[in-house]
Amino acid sequence: MSDPELLKRAAEAKEMAYAPYSGYRVGAALLCNDGSVVTGCNVENISFGATICAERCAVVKAVSEGKRDFKKIAISVSGDEIGFPCGICRQLISEFAKGDFEFVCANNKGEFKKFTLSQLMPHGFYSNLKKETNNG
Repeated sequence: MSDPELLKRAAEAKEMAYAPYSGYRVGAALLCNDGSVVTGCNVENISFGATICAERCAVVKAVSEGKRDFKKIAISVSGDEIGFPCGICRQLISEFAKGDFEFVCANNKGEFKKFTLSQLMPHGFYSNLKKETNNG
């Protein structure tokens, strides 16, 4: 799937966002290695710590559907500046993605930049436990 097609899916997911407090809507489209796409949107809560980012929403949906091999994620935001995933999203994605995993980050004008996981998270938190179990 091309980057523009994946960004279109992320922009469509952004329309489903629940963002009454910040007004900042985010949509994500996660491309799995099997070719399927799982979308997510941000879901705010008055207790901001309980807010779910669009990227985490998409990853959790994918995992709940039995998908654990991801190729790239497109992120579309409602702001003029290109939106990037937060640290928590990067960490969750690193649990399942490889170093060549791509982030396609866009703004509300359709402008975008691409990064690999290793560029956005060069010194990630990893554990040997993952290698020692069958979970990874």
